[in-house]
Amino acid sequence: MRVSIITVVYNGAENIEDSVRSVIGQTHKDIEYLVIDGGSTDGTLDILRRYEDGITKIVSEPDNGIYDAMNKGLGMASGDIVGILNSDDLYADNRVIENVVEHFSEKRVDSCYGDLVYVDRRNTNIPVRHWKSGEFVRNRFRSGWMPPHPTFFVKRDVYDKYGFLNVDFPLAADYELMLRLLYRYEVSTTYIPRVLVKMRTGGTSTPGLYTVRAVAENYKAWKVNNLNPNPITFVLKPLSKLFQYVNTKAAL
Repeated sequence: MRVSIITVVYNGAENIEDSVRSVIGQTHKDIEYLVIDGGSTDGTLDILRRYEDGITKIVSEPDNGIYDAMNKGLGMASGDIVGILNSDDLYADNRVIENVVEHFSEKRVDSCYGDLVYVDRRNTNIPVRHWKSGEFVRNRFRSGWMPPHPTFFVKRDVYDKYGFLNVDFPLAADYELMLRLLYRYEVSTTYIPRVLVKMRTGGTSTPGLYTVRAVAENYKAWKVNNLNPNPITFVLKPLSKLFQYVNTKAAL
């Protein structure tokens, strides 16, 4: 199976090299790697050009935000499976994509996801918060659950059938996408019980405070999909992040 990996970046010179190296170092060799740059001016492009042999395509032009840039990548992707890796993130080891392909083949599903660990911005070997996803149960969405988007891999034809990221959600387009695919349309999925992605804290991909605006977008995600949310969902969702942080600290 061919896997398309999309990385979106804007002025990410500090960390983009780690992300790129974690993709091109994967043991699965049939990877289409697309990097969508928003017109960086900090040397990001110079770094990317050093790895042109391992990057299938580099696009550098202005965009209308991170989700618009991701959609550009989705429109270009030609692989059987598509994953999105943010520019502050990196795959946990070089067998992640190989494991993903194995699960798609063995389980015969249309999507999969795994665990994610938030790590120190300077030392990616120091864990800060462990996002343990657990086995998929559809109604867990009503209790505030969602899989971590950087670990979410989807067959390309699912995007063709059900659509890309909804840019009307500047804070929660990833949540709306997974709610739409996994809950509304019940796209088949499987859980890979291990850490697939390391996410740096403090970057554009790190969740901030659970604001009123974020709550509003989460509520809107249910309504645009003609779903009736459980009001407690929007209380439990931020609490789950707190529990992850406390449990990680306790384990250190």
